[in-house]
Amino acid sequence: MEELIVVYEDVKIFIKELGFYLKKKFHFSFLAFTENKNVFVSSLYKQRGKLSRKLVHTGMAGLAGVGMIIAPVIAQEFPGRSVNPWEVDSNPAVLSATTESDGIETLISEKVRDGIKEYKVEEGDTVASIAQKFGIDEDTIRWQNDLTKDKIKVGQTLQILPVKGIAHKVVKGDTVYSIAKRYDTEAQGMVDFPFNTFSNDETFELAIGQIIIVPDGIKPAETITSPRIRQITPDAGYVVASGNFVWPASGSISQNFAWYHPGLDIANKGGPNVLAADAGIVTYAGCLNWGYGCHVRIDHGNGYSTLYGHLSQIYVNVGQRVDRGNSIGKMGSTGRSTGTHLHFEVAKNGVKLSPLTVLK
Repeated sequence: MEELIVVYEDVKIFIKELGFYLKKKFHFSFLAFTENKNVFVSSLYKQRGKLSRKLVHTGMAGLAGVGMIIAPVIAQEFPGRSVNPWEVDSNPAVLSATTESDGIETLISEKVRDGIKEYKVEEGDTVASIAQKFGIDEDTIRWQNDLTKDKIKVGQTLQILPVKGIAHKVVKGDTVYSIAKRYDTEAQGMVDFPFNTFSNDETFELAIGQIIIVPDGIKPAETITSPRIRQITPDAGYVVASGNFVWPASGSISQNFAWYHPGLDIANKGGPNVLAADAGIVTYAGCLNWGYGCHVRIDHGNGYSTLYGHLSQIYVNVGQRVDRGNSIGKMGSTGRSTGTHLHFEVAKNGVKLSPLTVLK
């Protein structure tokens, strides 16, 4: 029994001495590490970060390598899966969003045409049917493809514009104004078409050789088979609010409602006053250096709202109540504009409508 006590005491002393030794050894190692660390940090500081890129690249390469090694192992951990990610087909099939068919297919969504499209004439096609198919007029197809007497044949390739009008190749000296004058339309239409680009977005400068779409343009010296009537707005005047919309300004309609132009442009070089189309409360009255420029928004309280853009002066304040026919501003050419006109929008429950459907 005494021998066991002696052995126990010896083991106890040994463990105590070993602990003291390890603690002292660790202390000296830590001091040595601190000194070396200071030398290393000082070296990096002197190099002013020259080695940082190498260290980062080395670290990223190491992480990527570790990821490649452990990826197959991780893949095995998913229940019911035994897929090696490095053996997956590099060209997987695109699955259809439909559930009606067991076959695999790609769903092609229809999108707005952003440029000139080529169309191959099929059996039974006519200029009229092609125009209807693409939502443009017959003259647009004739002018773009130099057709005479609507003669087309199966297999023939036609160029289809994204909107009715004409395509123009810019030459030296061309401006949006000279092009608009040549094709008897308004420069604002070219500026508003979202897929026309400009060398300078503020001055609408064009690059020689570029193709620009001229919405509603008419080819010079051509007989128009689809008449385009220049509409003149009636005098809006002052009327008592009645829940109906009246014309916000007098002038000529320079641009109609379109998918890329959600409003009506009314041009008048005289810059007349702009009137509230219906009674309501002004929700915005301010100016931007782009887009609508100086403009006013009115909430009519029945789901309808209206916008009046490119004003040169604003006569109302936010929160002000206006009656139908009240002057709210002066027609101008602020923001993204090529000349004095009013851009007028009507929306119902947030959805923009053609103003011609509600104006009286």
